[in-house]
Amino acid sequence: MAEAADAPGYPIAAGQPAVREAVSGWLGRRIGVDPTGWGIIPSIGSKEMVALLPTLLGLRAGDTVVIPELAYPTYAVGAAFAGCDVRVSDDPDAADGAALVWLNSPSNPTGAVAATGRLRDAVAAARMHGALIASDECYIEFGWEAEPRSCLHPAVVGDDPTGVVALHALSKRSNMAGYRYGTLVGDPEVVDRVLQVRRHLGLLVPDPVQSAAAAAWADDAHVDEQRARYSRRRDVLRPALESAGFVIDHSEAGLYLWATRDEPCWDTVADLASRGILVAPGDFYGAAGARHVRIALTASDADIAVAAERVVQ
Repeated sequence: MAEAADAPGYPIAAGQPAVREAVSGWLGRRIGVDPTGWGIIPSIGSKEMVALLPTLLGLRAGDTVVIPELAYPTYAVGAAFAGCDVRVSDDPDAADGAALVWLNSPSNPTGAVAATGRLRDAVAAARMHGALIASDECYIEFGWEAEPRSCLHPAVVGDDPTGVVALHALSKRSNMAGYRYGTLVGDPEVVDRVLQVRRHLGLLVPDPVQSAAAAAWADDAHVDEQRARYSRRRDVLRPALESAGFVIDHSEAGLYLWATRDEPCWDTVADLASRGILVAPGDFYGAAGARHVRIALTASDADIAVAAERVVQ
């Protein structure tokens, strides 16, 4: 990024050829997807797409957006911002009458991984009902007890991405949240429609960030190192929580442990806070999370060790 810092001109809305090539190479190496002929554009982090995709697609009052039962709140916020109705459901048939269906695997907050058959069913149902699938896959390289699969994988969509787009980002895989770089990949007509609106809204990723992104997407060694770091932290924190009476549900992938002591989540939050451990209340992600908390593995190794000691005291 430093080498590309002298960039006074407007950045390319569609993304530098080098970064699009790097994303394409990463999709092939790590995800098993050949995106030849597909749309690939940058976004200002994946959160921009989560928040603005309904608006960028021209959805409005009367349109329905389906979000998971347990989901990052921005899915609902983005739908509300566009004036859409929100339908909360994990049932593939919820696509009936919907314009947009969000999938999130590995899930934030639960770490659950959708099976290939589940993804296939969701895509088939959405196509049958004329809905677009948007699959948020930002944790896809952090599978622990299950291997996450992209909604764009040939086992799910074959060689036809029609009606399906996926979101990926550098925030998690490369520890580059502050750089604000994500990418939208998939159905070329949908991606182009989003691009044409974004360029007029000035939603452009700065060229120095695009250059840094090209370097990050092209390199896997730093991701493997980061993955090993999260795995070590998980091996410290999970058994400590279980010995303290917590049950860890799902959590097959991602950077979080979805934990419960079968009590209201805010009671758990308060108890852990009294020990100097801050966690997210499960109901932040939906009513179905009312008895869980989300515990992140993103603190330092030293802080994770301290938390593991405190939770059993």
